[in-house]
Amino acid sequence: MRIEDTDPARHAGIEYPMEVGAPVFAPIKVVEEKDKAVNVARQNAKLEYERIMEQAEVLMKQARALQSRLDATEMVHAAKFGFNPIHGKIYHLYYDSRNAVNVLIQNGPKEWSCGIPDGWNYSMAVKKLGDSTWAVIEEDALTV
Repeated sequence: MRIEDTDPARHAGIEYPMEVGAPVFAPIKVVEEKDKAVNVARQNAKLEYERIMEQAEVLMKQARALQSRLDATEMVHAAKFGFNPIHGKIYHLYYDSRNAVNVLIQNGPKEWSCGIPDGWNYSMAVKKLGDSTWAVIEEDALTV
């Protein structure tokens, strides 16, 4: 095959210099370069994937907390109580097995002078938040 000097585009595709003063170069190993590029791309994609999964985990935790608040809100609104709950105050939810209804009161399980009424089972402590939802209060937070 004969290469004409008038076609420089064909010179770029040849693995060796075509002119006397041309710089010396070695052919690029395309397969090695592709492998390096793929490995770098995989490493960057893995880091990005891990970052996105961390964000998704935070969002799922927030979604579970919101769902817990909504569940508690539904339980409280279905409960029987005869007062106007104040935002930020902790109340206690009991199940009255005689009447098959939840009851919301201000007394905690350790605050009764003569014990919890018969047929009442303590369910949870709840707190009314500023957005009118109710959050379940952990037992550890009650002792503080």
